Amino acid sequence: MSNHIYKKIELTGTSTTSIEDAVNNAISRAAKTVKELRWFEVIETRGDIAEGKVSHWQVTIKVGFTLDD
Repeated sequence: MSNHIYKKIELTGTSTTSIEDAVNNAISRAAKTVKELRWFEVIETRGDIAEGKVSHWQVTIKVGFTLDD
């Protein structure tokens, strides 16, 4: 295993479906422009309430990726 150097970026994904979907939306969007995504950590979870129910999720994550040689 070689030594890796990682950089972290912070993203906020949203979804009307679930927390997991919000995370996946953020990661799939980042994957379009950032190479070598490796891991993520959930920093914050928020949501909107409408008519007594959760109507929208927002999840802030930090995503780590390896730097090119």
